[in-house]
Amino acid sequence: MNRWEGLDEFVAVAECGQFTAAAERLGVSSSHISRQIVRLEERLQTRLLYRSTRRVALTEAGQTFLQHCQRLQDAREEALRAVGELTSEPKGLLRMTCAVAYGERFIVPLVTDFMARHPQLRVDIELSNRTLDLVQEGLDLAIRLGRLQDSRLVATRLAPRRMYLCAAPAYLEHYGRPHSLSELGRHNCLIGSSDTWSFQQNGRESSQRVQGNWRCNSGQAVLDAALRGLGLCQLPDYYVQEHLRNGALVSLLENHQPPNTAVWALYPQQRHLSPKVRQLVDHLKAGLAERPEYRCAS
Repeated sequence: MNRWEGLDEFVAVAECGQFTAAAERLGVSSSHISRQIVRLEERLQTRLLYRSTRRVALTEAGQTFLQHCQRLQDAREEALRAVGELTSEPKGLLRMTCAVAYGERFIVPLVTDFMARHPQLRVDIELSNRTLDLVQEGLDLAIRLGRLQDSRLVATRLAPRRMYLCAAPAYLEHYGRPHSLSELGRHNCLIGSSDTWSFQQNGRESSQRVQGNWRCNSGQAVLDAALRGLGLCQLPDYYVQEHLRNGALVSLLENHQPPNTAVWALYPQQRHLSPKVRQLVDHLKAGLAERPEYRCAS
C-alpha cells in the first residue's frame, strides 16, 4: 500500500472542514475522500476526525498528524520545484549590485555574456561602493569582496582574493625597502578607500594605520600612482599580479601577507535559488576561473 495514500485527502478535509469542499478542492468525489480517510485511520489505528452531518473536527491525534502532513506536503512541493527548475530557462528581472571598479572589469562582461545566452532575462545592475541592503533594496544578488558581515545572507565563493603590499623598483631604489611592519611609518603609503591595512603577524591577522601624501578611493588610481613610483600600495591580486610578473612592481613583506579572503555572491536566505540567480552564480564562478588574473590563484 502507498504510504502517502490518504494524506492529501486528510489535509484537504482538515483545512476545508467538510468532505464536500475537500472533494471539490481535489477534484474527486466525496465518497472517494471518505474511503481514503477510513483506510488512513485503519492503517494508523486511531481516529483522526470527529464527523457530524455538517462539519468535521480534528481529534487530538488528528491535530498532531495534520501538522506533520502539512510539512510533508511543503517538502514534497519544494522537491518537485527544485528538480523542475534545474533545467528551467532564466527569465524575468534580476536585480544585482557590485562594487564599481570590480563590477566594470570582471562582473558586467560576464553578465552580458550570460544575457546573450538567455534572451528572456532582464538584468538591472547597480554598481556602487556602498554596501546596499539586499532585502530593503529588493535585490536578488550582490557581489562582495573581502570578509563578509551580513549573516542574514547566503554566500557562495566565486574566486579567491589575496592582498599584496608592493611598490615600484624606482621608489625602492630611492627610499629603500621596508623589512618589518614597524618601518611602514617611514614610507609614503598610497591610500585607497581605507588608511588601515591588513597584515599577518605572529600567526594572527592584524591591522596597521598608514599615512602618506596621496589618497584616492579608486584601486586603479592607486595602482597607477604606485607604478609611477609615488609610494607603497596594498591592493588585491587582480590589480597587481601582471605587474608583479613583469617586474613593474615588487612584492614586499610577504611573511606578513594577510590571510586570503574571497569574492562572494550573496543572496537573501531562501529554501532554494531561482533558476536565474543559481545559473548566473554558476556562470560567474566559471567565468572568473577562466580569467588570467585567477588562473594561478589558489
